[in-house]
Amino acid sequence: MRMYDLIEKKKLGMELTTEEIRFMIGGFTDGTIPDYQMSAMTMAICFQGMSKRETVDLTLAMRDSGDVLDLSSIPGIKVDKHSTGGVGDKTSLALTPIVASLGVPVAKMSGRGLGHTGGTIDKLESFPGFTTALPEETFFKNVREIGIAIAGQTANLAPADKKLYALRDVTATVDQMSLIASSIMSKKLASGSDAIVLDVKTGNGAFMKKYEDSVALAKEMVSIGTMAGKKTAAVITDMDQPLGNAIGNAIEVIEAIDTLKGHGPSDFKEVVFALGAQMLLFAERAGSHEEAVKLMQDSIDSGAALDKLAEFVKAQGGDVSYVYDTTKFPETAYSIDVKAECSGYVHRILAENIGIACMTLGGGRETKDSKIDLSVGIYLKKKNGDQVNTGDTLAVIYANDRAKMNTAAEKVLHAYEISNEPKEMQPVVKEYIYE
Repeated sequence: MRMYDLIEKKKLGMELTTEEIRFMIGGFTDGTIPDYQMSAMTMAICFQGMSKRETVDLTLAMRDSGDVLDLSSIPGIKVDKHSTGGVGDKTSLALTPIVASLGVPVAKMSGRGLGHTGGTIDKLESFPGFTTALPEETFFKNVREIGIAIAGQTANLAPADKKLYALRDVTATVDQMSLIASSIMSKKLASGSDAIVLDVKTGNGAFMKKYEDSVALAKEMVSIGTMAGKKTAAVITDMDQPLGNAIGNAIEVIEAIDTLKGHGPSDFKEVVFALGAQMLLFAERAGSHEEAVKLMQDSIDSGAALDKLAEFVKAQGGDVSYVYDTTKFPETAYSIDVKAECSGYVHRILAENIGIACMTLGGGRETKDSKIDLSVGIYLKKKNGDQVNTGDTLAVIYANDRAKMNTAAEKVLHAYEISNEPKEMQPVVKEYIYE
């Protein structure tokens, strides 16, 4: 079998067999197939596409390129959640403690932020001492004993995906549906959970900006998960404005804690409850969406969800006192109000522009090696549909550098679109996707 022949085959629009895909991924992972041949293959895939069967085979080959966690020793139905990334998306910080407090084990691998999208690991490191570099035995122990563990992806979890993504990133072959879906799902399947709930963002601040593309990606991933023997569902959620009010790292942690205390932003809570309900249904902890929502609300009202977050932070080395006293998180040296220059109604907030403004402050990474400032951020005082008068504060910028603060303030001001008429509000949770 030769890689040259496989490239030729795909170039002509023919399907690759399971054995050919496994040969290709195995050879690329161990270095016997060079980058230039895999680059040619990914470009051929971009032009010719892959069948549903090919996409599943590619996903499973990447899953099997390294370690596959076996969580069968942990009692219960283990449920994982993945987000395609957005601005202000601190969902895991509130969602996982709620679900774990209701007896559903969550074993989650998360990543760091890159560009205008934030990363769960960076946000969690706002707790002094918190680590996601967990030995496997500690990861298993925490899931078994407290019902939750969040770790960084190990070097040997789906290494083929890590290597292939780096190649796609520099060869303009990132945005092909089968390659995107297989990349995400290979890591989720290698993480070993019994069920997977996918939060697929759509809109200006999302990777998939067109609604139909978001639905297509969701369907592709749900199909892969189902064919791989996992309970899988996707929820399409809005990213045409940032989620919640806080954008940053520590500032988003505070907002997640506020939500667990019962007074978080309504749009954020809506997404948390939509995803959490599906996780509880998959785990057979609830018999209906309504029952699941009630269980989650009860967990917040009783304080169980907040206590579970504290237990989780402590188990991973973090200073648990910050959970109960958010004033301990560091404050920035400077802050500035971004004020409306006209009256009207907030028609739109360009989420990607807000994310870029936060990155300008130092709250995100321009490259994988960038060091981020966990304390900086943006707090939105006005959201879509809100009425504003000239001089009203649209947002507050928190910064440690005056020049960066002023640059970010300009970006935030221009991210707001003000109209004369009230905007018809769209639902935050748009659609559920099942096989």
